[in-house]
Amino acid sequence: MLKDLFSVFKSLTPIVLALLLFQMIILKNPLQKPQSFFGGYFLSLVGLFLFLKGISLCLIPLGDSVGASLPVLDNKFLIIVVGFIMGYLSTLTEPALHSLAMEAEEISIGVLQKQTLIHAVALGFGAGMALGITKILFQISTTKIVIPLLVITIILTYFAPDGIVGIAFDSASATTGPINIPINMAIAIGLSRVIAGSDPLLNGFGLVGLTSLGSAITVLLLGLIIKV
Repeated sequence: MLKDLFSVFKSLTPIVLALLLFQMIILKNPLQKPQSFFGGYFLSLVGLFLFLKGISLCLIPLGDSVGASLPVLDNKFLIIVVGFIMGYLSTLTEPALHSLAMEAEEISIGVLQKQTLIHAVALGFGAGMALGITKILFQISTTKIVIPLLVITIILTYFAPDGIVGIAFDSASATTGPINIPINMAIAIGLSRVIAGSDPLLNGFGLVGLTSLGSAITVLLLGLIIKV
């Protein structure tokens, strides 16, 4: 526990000190409310430690166990559907996506509603997750899936309204948060590890890219529909 806490301390402290020194020395702006600052730093340190520890004890082992157990279903189509559902539901809980969706709704004056954007992103993430599961089950090269998706994304980017393009790519990156990645990466690696002849290094990775492209595509399609 102490080793993990020290690891978080080494990761968090340099950036906090760098920003603090930049503000006080370069910008010559004294620290406001030092008690609040150091209290917040301590809470961030403890909170990040507990969060990372919780992920390592819960989400990653659970995702790995689920992925390794999926072949028990003995139906590839059903496994792909389960992958889609998991990807869709896990995306709905991403805090970064909710923040982005609120900002998008505010800036668009309600034209692009928060829940509409969230569900569009979740559908794209679920579709990308299903493609990733398909890639693992049938041992398809990542290149053969990624390149067509990139072509589709480029075409949609050209035809989609300018206002939605930035939101689409920011939404895609917002899905790569602290809930989605531990669960879905662990599922992919767990499944790839138990599939006969499958190399987890080749087939277990690349799923995050597929889900991000899927999310960008569905938001671009949404833009074509609602004309943001």
